[in-house]
Amino acid sequence: MNRRQMLQGALAAPFALTNDAFAKEPIYIGDMHFHLLFIGARPASTQPLRPNMTAGNATLVAWSLVGDLPWMGLTLRGFKQKAVPKAGEPVAWLEKEMARVQTHIAEQKLKVVKTAADVDRALAGDPHVVLSVEGASFLDDGIAHLQTAYDLGIRSVQLVHYIRNTIGDFQTERPQHGGLSAFGKTVIEECNRLGILVDLAHSPTHSVEQALAVSKVPMIWSHSSVTRTQNPSWTMPAVQARQLSLEKAKAIAAKGGVIGLWAVRSDAGRTPEAYGDKLAEMADWLGEDHAAFGTDMNGLVVPVLSNYTDVRRVVEHWQRKRLPEARIRKLAIENYARVLKQAMSARTA
Repeated sequence: MNRRQMLQGALAAPFALTNDAFAKEPIYIGDMHFHLLFIGARPASTQPLRPNMTAGNATLVAWSLVGDLPWMGLTLRGFKQKAVPKAGEPVAWLEKEMARVQTHIAEQKLKVVKTAADVDRALAGDPHVVLSVEGASFLDDGIAHLQTAYDLGIRSVQLVHYIRNTIGDFQTERPQHGGLSAFGKTVIEECNRLGILVDLAHSPTHSVEQALAVSKVPMIWSHSSVTRTQNPSWTMPAVQARQLSLEKAKAIAAKGGVIGLWAVRSDAGRTPEAYGDKLAEMADWLGEDHAAFGTDMNGLVVPVLSNYTDVRRVVEHWQRKRLPEARIRKLAIENYARVLKQAMSARTA
């Protein structure tokens, strides 16, 4: 090796990190919002979950079933409601699709988070999936179906999504309930009782305020971004309407909650490294205990993060920048794990 080659090697060394080069123990990844669908051009059967998780060392992934998918469609103005579900249809959809989710998980030899102890196992490196549902339209047929969801293994429920339901308003359409309905507040109370994590993503300002007044345990906003300059409104373009104001993000954090950053290029940059800078900035605004990955993987048209190898690049970027290891671990997995355990451990039923 000549002197020039030695110099090139020395300069390249700080950037040629292997996984967790600066960490004494592996840094695992948690994701508060991930999709894998059974329809479309790339169904779940062509995207096996375990290799994706393994490639990025992801061990705590919330697989979110889209609870209102049959009744929504993509338009030039974003996702809109295209039909009204008939009585019983959302519950039937939930049960059918969740069976397919569970079959795929079993085929992949992954485990499902059922208790706080399972979260601890994921923190220790044993890959687990958190069963989640985005848009609780299945509750339009009655609060008893929250128990149905729990019995199916669901441990995280996002109240609203893209179609109207009896729980409350959502960010991209004109309000009808003034935030949460009385029933919506009951849903939060029942989630607390059962030990189900409440996800406020897609909820407008009034709903966030009301939910914070009702819930006895911390909640999450699993995915989107935080804005310091705007008050998001249903009248805005969809990406802006979907943001969370800094004021409300701080309010969720003040109650112990966690905010997830999605992988939308207009919000989070065009590379995993840019995404990492944005998430680190969000942690500066809210406190390092209150920000996390919420990729919305497979739910976005042109994402900045397409797989967990990309998410691993975020962690490696933080390591190259010499962020404190404790901070990296919190953002990577520990914040999500903490709030999930708090919700499940509060179960009183």
